Amino acid sequence: MTPKSILFVTGTRADFGKLEPLAVAARDAGHTVSFWVTGMHMLDRYGLTKMEVARTTGVTVHEYLNQRPGDPQDQILAKTVLGFSDFVADARPDLVVIHGDRIEALACALVAATNYIRSAHIEGGEVSGTIDEIFRHCNSKLASHHFVSSEDAKARVMKMGEPDEAIHVIGSPELDFHAAGSGVTMEDVRARYDLPQGEFGIVVFHPVTSEAGTMGRQARDLFGALQASGRMFVVIAPNNDPGSDDIFAVLNDLPADQFRILPSMRFAHFSECMKNAAVMVGNSSAGVREAPFLGTPSLDVGTRQTNRADAPSLTSVAASDGAAIGAFLQAEWGKRYDRHEEFGHGDAADRFVQIVSDAAFWEGGLQKRFHDAK
Repeated sequence: MTPKSILFVTGTRADFGKLEPLAVAARDAGHTVSFWVTGMHMLDRYGLTKMEVARTTGVTVHEYLNQRPGDPQDQILAKTVLGFSDFVADARPDLVVIHGDRIEALACALVAATNYIRSAHIEGGEVSGTIDEIFRHCNSKLASHHFVSSEDAKARVMKMGEPDEAIHVIGSPELDFHAAGSGVTMEDVRARYDLPQGEFGIVVFHPVTSEAGTMGRQARDLFGALQASGRMFVVIAPNNDPGSDDIFAVLNDLPADQFRILPSMRFAHFSECMKNAAVMVGNSSAGVREAPFLGTPSLDVGTRQTNRADAPSLTSVAASDGAAIGAFLQAEWGKRYDRHEEFGHGDAADRFVQIVSDAAFWEGGLQKRFHDAK
């Protein structure tokens, strides 16, 4: 089969960690691979993580600033549609690969669909209970191909009228990286990010857009309970959704001797950090997917990941339930669990590249039709 031009869209440090294994596998299989980099990657406040994408060898990187701090999501959507439309008019990739539920992914899925460019959606068919879920399902309807993480996800995508032959269960791509050695040691992580010696938990607490008005209170409740425990935590800054400023205001008042606050971490260092953490706390998908895969106890706080996953190592609480948060820290700190493989086995990239390197993947038109589930 003739090698194809495959364009990956990335807007955050989180989705890049999921897309990088797929991009590297496609590159190594002989396809021409590029990244369209936008969103949080381009903002100083979040660590200017476009530099992480630029470190990927053998690919082309295109950057686009789609927002200023404080821009509402509808404006970000509009700016991204315009920017990506201009870009693909010239680039004309054979395949656009988007991930998940971010506003940038929605914009690019819309552009691909309206221009009849073949597109693939990674990790569709999942539930979370917030506006992210709405964006995710929209992306599934716009995409022509689906690479999902589980059989349950596949069933949901089929209920949306997508054909069985267009849906491929490959697992969650970020688990590929976690399944292997990170390439760094915990001492490397401590040195790079100035982390103290001793046990630590990881905290990642993002805003929930539908609860933006209460995020400050939720953050105060959560971090108040963590502070009361007296334990050490490494905190990764929240994403840039509405409500993030209120969370940052809480983070800025935390004692530096107990909370090490970072705008972001390199993915290899984050993986090693998760493997060595006593617990993981917050509402990131990493807490309900990657932490159980690694056997790290995790506390899911609030509604952002509602019904997303279930694992023996996973506990769910409200941010206001300080007693439950304290009980979790007391009971779960430092425990280890068997690997939980609900979202895959760490071989998603191999499955992905086998599928896109098969001539059958590229056959058929792009006019979509609704397929009733049988």
